[in-house]
Amino acid sequence: MNLRFLAGTAASLALTIGASSAALAQDKTLYVGMNGGPYEKTFTEAVFPDFEKANGVKIVVVPGTSTDILAKATASKDNPQMHLIFLDDGVMMRAISSGLCEKLQPSPELNEIAPSARIKGDMAAGVDMGMTGIGYNKKIFDENGWPAPTSWLDLADPKFKDKLVFQSAATSTYGLHALLMVNRIEGGNESNVEPGFAKVKQAIAPNVLEFIPSSAKLSEMVQTGEAAIFPLTPTAIGNLKDKGLPVEYVQPKEGSVLLMIAQCVTAKNSEPALSQKLAAYLMSAAAQAKALNAGNIIPSNPNTKASTPVAQSKLDAFNGYMKTVITLDWDAINAKRPEWNNRWNKTIER
Repeated sequence: MNLRFLAGTAASLALTIGASSAALAQDKTLYVGMNGGPYEKTFTEAVFPDFEKANGVKIVVVPGTSTDILAKATASKDNPQMHLIFLDDGVMMRAISSGLCEKLQPSPELNEIAPSARIKGDMAAGVDMGMTGIGYNKKIFDENGWPAPTSWLDLADPKFKDKLVFQSAATSTYGLHALLMVNRIEGGNESNVEPGFAKVKQAIAPNVLEFIPSSAKLSEMVQTGEAAIFPLTPTAIGNLKDKGLPVEYVQPKEGSVLLMIAQCVTAKNSEPALSQKLAAYLMSAAAQAKALNAGNIIPSNPNTKASTPVAQSKLDAFNGYMKTVITLDWDAINAKRPEWNNRWNKTIER
């Protein structure tokens, strides 16, 4: 046998194995900006793994509120550090207008999602449907013999003095939604927020135990009995209930506010094709079923199937809430948002 041939073959084989090992060691990484906590856990444990295995990619979550993620994406606009970002719908509008998003490519999955989830000519797409209403601590309500809240104006009830926890309207979509619903009830609209600011300052702010920048601290405040009532979503209430906390969600009689969490592929990122592929996967009924069944995430794809009675009950409840949901004018809001933020910080949270 030709020893030189064998040596050459062995060397070639070693090079091939080495190259394959190097390729495996250099799996691509996609960075996704999204809310942390239970939201991140649902995606990293139940949704992302199938995509990672099928595409030889590692997905790393960059956690933060929508405002945090937007700030990070804006700071690295010319050299994006994230490939996909999840933002509340109103914040997503700002990201799109700032040129942070690349248009989603046509796909069967994009065609399947609800028309209301396709944002600004497919610059972004909703992947988690929800609404902001009122959450309350049932234990505190029962101990005091209080009936469940029914209206946004219940936030102004003097009996909730030092028991209302309000997310800052300057940093939280929940807080902004509450401000704008009170504003509507008082006769205002997204182009005139004078009635809302006046009502919050006069009757709601005096009840507030603490203005918090996001809902992250709420779990602790419910557990310690500090928080009795607060603006929140059914999804967030579900997450608190999963922790064993005695909370319930109420759909206010005036309606809740539509709140989509939307995704967009960041413009000029280092992996555009793979990022688009991930975006399409996250709109699929298969991926959204994993998110629904593992967490409290309501699908934007109507073909999504619940696998348990509990998951089906979430869908049924959501469909009921949607009958009285309010959609805000985000173009009008975002045109004035910096001014409102400054006013909120100076006159409400001072």
